[in-house]
Amino acid sequence: RQMCIRDSYRGKPFLPRTFTAGNHIEEIQGVYVPFWLFDGGAEGEVDYKAANSRTYRDDDYEVTETDHYDVHRGGSIAFEKIPVDASSKMPDDHMDSIEPFDYAQLRPFSTAYLPGFLADRYDEDEEKCLPRATRRMENTTRAALRETIDGYSEVHTKAENINIDIRKAHYALLPVWMLHTRWNDKDFLFAMNGQTGRLIGDLPVDPKRVAAWFAGISLPLMVILALFLYG
Repeated sequence: RQMCIRDSYRGKPFLPRTFTAGNHIEEIQGVYVPFWLFDGGAEGEVDYKAANSRTYRDDDYEVTETDHYDVHRGGSIAFEKIPVDASSKMPDDHMDSIEPFDYAQLRPFSTAYLPGFLADRYDEDEEKCLPRATRRMENTTRAALRETIDGYSEVHTKAENINIDIRKAHYALLPVWMLHTRWNDKDFLFAMNGQTGRLIGDLPVDPKRVAAWFAGISLPLMVILALFLYG
């Protein structure tokens, strides 16, 4: 995979213009990052408060009617190989963001795969990584139940009960390219999925461009507010 770091600059309105041309690549290193891959299941029940509102005019009055509903959802999900990086040296948000990995390409460990890559060993064991895997399963279950609800203008969670059962953990080394760049005496880290080429990284923010953006939206809003108050 070709590492197209400039592609990650696109669509970043607050990125300093000088960063694109002025940052210098300090190091590119392929790393087999240790991961725990968790199998498990989730069972969840969630109660929601939902509402539908409609507004109409009645003579000189504007009337809003709201219907309230109690909504219940429940279900179960099976999970297979939920990845959690097992190296404290790797930023968790970077490792999460370059997913997914192609597990069909997993092979038994062999030193034949190591040339050109560093092979890191885990320093966070299965028990330490377990809470992250549990949270990921909980969040996925919560989102899946919520996605089954539509047709309401408002939906709020009232109560939930989600139980996670972790059944097994597999240990694997997954390929990641790590790239360090330097700009204005600061270091910026990028990570790329060694299978898919998905790239994520730290980028600087230009305060002047942020201020200009806020000024661009705040001034029209102030004019509209003034017309509303004094017009």
